[in-house]
Amino acid sequence: MKKSIFVISVMLVGALTLIGCATSGELQKVQAQEMQTSAKADQALQAAQDAQTAASATKADTTAQLEQANVAAAKAADAATRAENALKMAEEKAKKADALFKTSMKK
Repeated sequence: MKKSIFVISVMLVGALTLIGCATSGELQKVQAQEMQTSAKADQALQAAQDAQTAASATKADTTAQLEQANVAAAKAADAATRAENALKMAEEKAKKADALFKTSMKK
């Protein structure tokens, strides 16, 4: 009786052990999933690095364009100042010419 219970319990333990162990097919599936996950993580990292590189290039382009715009704005301001000065000089010359004309008319 004790032997038969012992044999039955050994068989049950053996069966449970075999059921609990992963098969080589299951291990291969887990390894394949792990490889896929790793590949996806590598792709995501590469995409993030590419996006960072593109952002840096865009920032550099934007900075260069901003500098060009600042130079153009300074040139435009200088041109506007020169135009205002030329207009004032023209008005002064016109006033002098008008004054000379009036004095010559009085004679």
